[in-house]
Amino acid sequence: MRGLTLTEIYGPMAIVFKPGMTPEQIAALWKKVRAGRRKRPSRKVPDLRQFCGVIKLREDPMVIQQRMRDEWR
Repeated sequence: MRGLTLTEIYGPMAIVFKPGMTPEQIAALWKKVRAGRRKRPSRKVPDLRQFCGVIKLREDPMVIQQRMRDEWR
């Protein structure tokens, strides 16, 4: 009987635990994942207040949205 491969997904990276791997090999894989996470730069949250009041609507946004959805039918 063949062993199953356990795959754990972390974003675009996949970690594959193969049958017969030693605990040291598994620890090395986890170390590699943790090191990759630390290197990633944190994303800056954009300041959305700059867009407040940019669009002047003459109609209720919900009415506009409903009309746009009805176009798909």
